[in-house]
Amino acid sequence: MSAVFCFSVHSEPSPSALPRVLEVFAHKGYVPERCHARLEGRDGQELAIEVQLGGLDPAEAERLAKRLERIVTVDTVLWTEKKRCLVRASPS
Repeated sequence: MSAVFCFSVHSEPSPSALPRVLEVFAHKGYVPERCHARLEGRDGQELAIEVQLGGLDPAEAERLAKRLERIVTVDTVLWTEKKRCLVRASPS
């Protein structure tokens, strides 16, 4: 099994919020496996950004989460590890 870390970032709906969040990963040379952003709340008052990234250890994931928390527009950062089951091809 290989681990994937999921980051959920809630921010003010600023035009610079999404690039600032992605810059945290790019600065360390990481390319997210998935990234999704959407406006939430009444009248789109919050930007929710979901990022999934594999190939990390828990300590590095925690460091990334702490960096995300320091972004000016960010209100909340949640992160968790999920296990990914690798399926092997059956012999023919």
